[in-house]
Amino acid sequence: MTSEQLRLDSAAAREERWRSWGPYLSERAWGTVREDYSEFGEAWDYLPHDHARSRAYRWNEDGLAGICDERQTFCFALALWNGKDPILKERIFGLTGQEGNHGEDAKEYWWYLDSTPTHSWMSWRYHYPQAEYPYTELVAVNRGRSREEPEYELLDTGVFDEDRYWAVTADYAKANPSDMCIKITVANRGPKTATLHVLPTLWFRNTWAWGLPGRDDKPSIHASDGLLYAQHKTFGELALRGDGESTPLACDNETNAQRLWGLENRSAYPKDGINDHLIHGTDTVNPDLVGTKAALHYVLEVPAGESREIRLRLTQGAPEGELDEVLATRKAEADEYFSSLMPPGTTPDEADVARAGIAGLMWGKQFYHFDVSRWLDGDPGSSPPPAGHREGRNSAWRHMSSFDVISMPDKWEYPWFAAWDLAFHCVAIAHVDPQFAKEQMLLLLKDWYLHPNGQIPAYEWAFGDVNPPVHAWASLKIFELDGSRDYEFLGHIMHKMLLNFTWWVNRKDSNGNNLFEGGFLGLDNIGPFDRSASLPVAGKLEQSDGTAWMAMYALNLLEISLVLATRDRVWADIATKFFEHFAYIAYAAGELWDDEDGFSYDQIKKLDGKAVPLKVRSTVGLLPLCATTILSSVTLVRLPELSARLRWFLSEKPEFADVLGERRIQSGQQQRLLSAVGPQRLSRVLMRMLDTEEFLSPYGLRTLSRAHLAEPFSVRLGDHDFSIGYEPAESRSGTFGGNSNWRGPIWFPVNFLLIEALRSYARFYHDDVLVEYPTRSGVKMPLAQIADDLSDRLISLFTVNKEGHRPLWGSDPRLRDHPDWKDLLVFPEYFHGDTGAGLGAMHQTGWTGLVVDLILSRRANHGYAPGY
Repeated sequence: MTSEQLRLDSAAAREERWRSWGPYLSERAWGTVREDYSEFGEAWDYLPHDHARSRAYRWNEDGLAGICDERQTFCFALALWNGKDPILKERIFGLTGQEGNHGEDAKEYWWYLDSTPTHSWMSWRYHYPQAEYPYTELVAVNRGRSREEPEYELLDTGVFDEDRYWAVTADYAKANPSDMCIKITVANRGPKTATLHVLPTLWFRNTWAWGLPGRDDKPSIHASDGLLYAQHKTFGELALRGDGESTPLACDNETNAQRLWGLENRSAYPKDGINDHLIHGTDTVNPDLVGTKAALHYVLEVPAGESREIRLRLTQGAPEGELDEVLATRKAEADEYFSSLMPPGTTPDEADVARAGIAGLMWGKQFYHFDVSRWLDGDPGSSPPPAGHREGRNSAWRHMSSFDVISMPDKWEYPWFAAWDLAFHCVAIAHVDPQFAKEQMLLLLKDWYLHPNGQIPAYEWAFGDVNPPVHAWASLKIFELDGSRDYEFLGHIMHKMLLNFTWWVNRKDSNGNNLFEGGFLGLDNIGPFDRSASLPVAGKLEQSDGTAWMAMYALNLLEISLVLATRDRVWADIATKFFEHFAYIAYAAGELWDDEDGFSYDQIKKLDGKAVPLKVRSTVGLLPLCATTILSSVTLVRLPELSARLRWFLSEKPEFADVLGERRIQSGQQQRLLSAVGPQRLSRVLMRMLDTEEFLSPYGLRTLSRAHLAEPFSVRLGDHDFSIGYEPAESRSGTFGGNSNWRGPIWFPVNFLLIEALRSYARFYHDDVLVEYPTRSGVKMPLAQIADDLSDRLISLFTVNKEGHRPLWGSDPRLRDHPDWKDLLVFPEYFHGDTGAGLGAMHQTGWTGLVVDLILSRRANHGYAPGY
């Protein structure tokens, strides 16, 4: 029992609130839907980066290496200035969706080095150029590039040449839940002595300026030499103490309306007061050293190759212990904790990848506040929003009101929750903090998130969009990772899943034939046209992936029902219901099967009843593999009503035998395979999936067959031609999304689910079924070994190969080879389908953090566990 585990247990028992302070501060609050009050929902333009330093945010805050309390009452973050930039570096800069040639794109280099699940120890790194940051150049060059051209990155500008940059590291260690020890290390990597301004900054989120009754109390921060003393009516007192020589500066977290719109300011010392004072020498800081935002200004002159440290202590109450001792102790305890997690046989490199993945998941938490009704109507102290705003985006979600810490896909590119992303995050998080993972899974099912009609909100750009229904699958995984003992959690999940499943059946099976629609279902750009838009011809799009997701969903709910029925027989009837529903969906999915190609395709069902198959060999045809489980004879004996229903099906509906009828005897037990891809089709699908000329790459499974490189698919619908070809990197089509592409790259979530599916088949067939791997290699392997190899391919994206490189860094020489960069890991959104280079959001630890599960669970997957 490590010290960190004891803290986790204490937090779980509600004895000590070890998670009350954490890295819950976003890296981007500008350009978000929450801050957008425009007529037509133009979020990127309504509050751009240029406004961020001057404009008080309405819903949440942002900062560098930031922390806050779980209600974001106070915030702490770093501000930096190299003496040349036109503005303080207070937040991560990047391109908007309209500026980037592949959509929104952060243009900075920062890393989440470490974090325990209680945030008792955290570490963060940032590389800051010593030359002027090229804001204008980055926007202009990227805006001028086409989709076919690569993105113009900060490294391309030359500002890091000759290693002329600062390596800034922030280490945090908690002496107790409200006593944070902080060490800022500034290293001059350049060839000459240089000066860096460092401003540790403390401020209050603005909750007083919106005209809300009873919420106009304004807190205060009093600044003096080496001390910022804060007072808040409900939070109490807070102190930030700093060592060494610093100059205190104070202003207010209030909008500079004069700068932005030529209007009168609420404060003579607005939010950008410290920025303007330092950069331009203006008198925009309060000479009385009082405000709601304050900083300790350090000026560090550092010789080439040397470093300097700043020590700070943020406390509520009396400090405990000596700062350096606390930092050293918590670091050692973190080492002990992470060492205890690694299974035998884990290499040091793999252990580093897993630890970095956990760090990213922990730093990826964000305070998320969004009262949709108030946002639509506006605040009493502000002018009413335009009619287009009140009746536009998310206007059907007035019930929704969030005020929570949530795991985000990416705190810059995607600083808002996404329903199916979150499910994958929580599977990885469950390895270190199962309580938080379970709370997250339950959160989106609360009455103030879940729509009254049963729909789970997708993400803030469009809560009504449809994400794949993976909540039940993830909840079952988390239940198992937590020791298969929290039946109360699983029961709560099941009650709300019944509502959501019903929503899917009523809303996304318009013809009532068990073939489901759903739109893009998270797979941006996967088809020849936008699957979320109106079809090019009259009819319905019946989706292979939508139907597969629902078959999988029915099986997940069957499995949960079987678990719950061991404690309460009431759930036996529910198990029977979902057994039947799976049978009908899996059988109907056969209509999407092309026997000549050995693959499943989407199809358009026209009004005259004719079907137009969309013969694109993509992951939509592989996902039916994921609708697989095993029923054991023990379960069937324990639940005779389920056994009777199964016998009736096979007797009265023999056509269902392919999805229900496969049986084997294992260890004296009869096992029955339930699968949307029955034994007659399995080998044919795997032949394509495991073909290096189609889906199998050196680094996992592509989302589109490489065969479409030479033979793009095209179809004429109505008066237009539509096509899709293999695109292993960024999409050349803007069909859906900016920088997201499912036309060839490797995506972790579908890879993970397909590996899980292979393990399910392996538990049924054991080593009796051998499959050629890779296709045409002449080498045959059992399915469990293939699943292991696919896991290894995904893990190898991050580990050092025989050439000494990590594939995720691609061919960039600095990221790939430089000793100060190459081992600082990020977890990209997706990966090049041929080379494995990281693409998309480069800090999307989120679902790419599933590599943590692959590493920590891999060796536990050997052997064959029984089915349900």
